Amino acid sequence: MIHVGIVGGTGYTGVELLRLLLPHPEVEVTVITSRAEAGQRVDEHFPNLRGHCDLCYTTPDPALLDQLDVVFFATPHGVAMDRAPELLAKGVRVIDLGADFRLSDTEVFAQWYGMAHRAPAALAEACYGLPEYYRAQVSEARLVANPGCYPTAVILGFAPLLATGLLNEELLIADCKSGVSGAGRSAKVGLLLPEAADSVSAYGVSGHRHRPEIEAVLSAISGTELEMQFTPHLMPMIRGIHATLYGRLRRPMRDTALQELYARRYAGEPFVDVMPFGSHPATRSVRGANVCRIALHQPRPGQVVILSVIDNLVKGAAGQAVQNMNRMFSLPEDLGLAHVALLP
Repeated sequence: MIHVGIVGGTGYTGVELLRLLLPHPEVEVTVITSRAEAGQRVDEHFPNLRGHCDLCYTTPDPALLDQLDVVFFATPHGVAMDRAPELLAKGVRVIDLGADFRLSDTEVFAQWYGMAHRAPAALAEACYGLPEYYRAQVSEARLVANPGCYPTAVILGFAPLLATGLLNEELLIADCKSGVSGAGRSAKVGLLLPEAADSVSAYGVSGHRHRPEIEAVLSAISGTELEMQFTPHLMPMIRGIHATLYGRLRRPMRDTALQELYARRYAGEPFVDVMPFGSHPATRSVRGANVCRIALHQPRPGQVVILSVIDNLVKGAAGQAVQNMNRMFSLPEDLGLAHVALLP
């Protein structure tokens, strides 16, 4: 049995992680922390867990966390980097759902997150936790950086063409939409129902923190330094990310060849669904499930449009973290993650 702790258990990502881990047959969640809610029952804050969880929140006590097999950090950036080195020294594995270990360049991290990286040694050994492309590394890792939600959808969509050198790296556009849960659970005026409903708005157009993460990973996959235009939008929905990805092929390809490339690359991947050519995947088709659905279009010869959808809280966060944990502990990758998406 894997003894698990969750640091930061009051946000949407933390409670989604708890929802997935509670029925996991190889996991016992023994610690869930919150400084503000210490001593209170978790199911008082999240009544969907009544009858499934009798844990109380505790403060993040090192004496408790040091005894665990793995600790998940569902915390704002800056928290995991301060705690991870101590846990690693005690033999505890760490999965960070925040941004502290996603960018290998400390200067780039400081530029985008407004703070110096305080754990460069841990950063140097961190593994980027996208199993479809770093499965072997995740299996051997002590410290996994869970990818961001937008990067997961964008990288899985673009990577097959970039890895084979078939896509022009200078003409990449990611036009993405996200539900309001992607902004977290804190009170913000722009996320209030009267503000977000019946409206769509772009943000971070001049520069978003997920852009350098996407560019770094896709550059590594393609073997060429690349840049892209990444524009996120806030949609009046709770969950989901829809990424519409635009690119230009280096040489003409038939629709059937494009489809075969993606079908072959993701064959056997339990959490990537390559839909029939010309399909239109919807975010509701992945709601609550740890799956990325991808569809290809070629409106004109050489012009490729890739549609990629995920649930931002599952494949974009908590579900992918459990997927990584399974790899780290040599368990079947889909264990505890065989949830069918919710409809309607």
